[in-house]
Amino acid sequence: MQDFCTYTARQLRQAIEKDSVKAADIASCLLARRNAVDKKVNGFAHFDKKLLLERAEALDANESKGPLSKIPIAIKDNICVKDELTTCSSKILDGFKAPYDATVVTRLKQAGTLLAGKSNMDEFAFGSSCETSCYGPTRNPYDLDRIPGGSSGGSAALVAADEVIAAIGSDTGGSVRQPAALCGVVGFKPTYGRVSRYGLIAFGSSLDQIGPITKDVTDCALLLKIIAGYDPMDSTSIDTDVPDYTTSLVKDVKGLKIGLPKEYFIEGLDKDVKEKVDQAVDLLKGLGAEFREISLPHTDYAVSVYYIVACSEASSNLARFDGVQYGLRSKKPSLLDMYKETRREGFGMEAKRRIILGTYALSSGYYDAYYLKAQKARTLIKQDFDEAFKSCDIILTPTTPTPAFKIGEKTKEPLKMYLSDIFTIPANLAGIPGISVPCGYSKGGLPIGLQFIARPFDEAGLIRAAYTYEQNAGFERIRPEL
Repeated sequence: MQDFCTYTARQLRQAIEKDSVKAADIASCLLARRNAVDKKVNGFAHFDKKLLLERAEALDANESKGPLSKIPIAIKDNICVKDELTTCSSKILDGFKAPYDATVVTRLKQAGTLLAGKSNMDEFAFGSSCETSCYGPTRNPYDLDRIPGGSSGGSAALVAADEVIAAIGSDTGGSVRQPAALCGVVGFKPTYGRVSRYGLIAFGSSLDQIGPITKDVTDCALLLKIIAGYDPMDSTSIDTDVPDYTTSLVKDVKGLKIGLPKEYFIEGLDKDVKEKVDQAVDLLKGLGAEFREISLPHTDYAVSVYYIVACSEASSNLARFDGVQYGLRSKKPSLLDMYKETRREGFGMEAKRRIILGTYALSSGYYDAYYLKAQKARTLIKQDFDEAFKSCDIILTPTTPTPAFKIGEKTKEPLKMYLSDIFTIPANLAGIPGISVPCGYSKGGLPIGLQFIARPFDEAGLIRAAYTYEQNAGFERIRPEL
């Protein structure tokens, strides 16, 4: 049997069209790969072998001809798939099966994809390491003692480990781009409002955005073309034309103005990360891109602003999980005790920490001092980007300050953990798109990511820049040895 798991979506689609490959054969290959490696990686939160084979048989029987027909894709555990477990990798949603499909899932089904299970994640997307899941931590395929990044760590690890062809994640403060960087794959956060959030269990409603995680930029363009677009079921969805992103897969950055923010190249940036990013800059210069130093002066406030805004919105959103309608329910006799005990038992430590922080920031007497002030600072951060894009088309930065760190290294120091997203958070606060692409490996063999950021709704420009870099970088993807 061919090892379809190593294919990209484009390569697999070509094989399907040329050789009439059956979905059942692809599913069998995927099952064999999962059985071989996922006990080590722990990338799946929920996986149903019987359901996978039934879906493959249905695709074969119906002779699916969709643009992503038979391509196995994992869905993050906070995105609803009808009649499947959707638990946000939290004990408090134990046993909950979604009553409807998220819009992105509907669009993937219409495209003929083979849904291949739910990927593990930090509980309710609260984390940068995929260590807070009630199903245990996901491990980085390149070093099983290290984290894969978070919160979409399961999605990124599954793609990197060739357990699926692609995956869908969500990005609130870097949760698609950061794990993609640490696992050596591509992660894309679209503009806020470009992809529907209907069916995404909310963390930070003004920050969350769904995005693809893939093996290369071409696959990213293919998936984004499918999942993007206006959705009347989402009040934050923007009704604007969606271009065919595959037409942006051109190797040309001549004359492209790229900004390098001085605030992102600072002391403390890992030497290997800086070296690889500098090499990427030199490569793009040689291809005709024009570089200039820019300033994003309010960057220093981004992490503080983010954790006030995000925790406040999380506190509000997670108030609905009380044991009454779905998930875990304590057997305490009184209503108040049932509420308290359900939440005490159901939420993990990081979820409780963020709920408490958010509740405090929103409380009477502190709202103006914290939440309102944070939103004002957020406006300044967005204005920094608006000003920067007057002199450049694209902004280039490292995706993460370091390669993947050891499991358990930062769990007892949440402030150090929060700084893992220092280069990705600003794009969420500003609502603008960003993509992380692999740019090499550290001396220890760990993946390093390069981030491109663009003005609102210029996903096409990002794909052009990222694709040009990818196609000219000249290094082969190293498959992790599992």
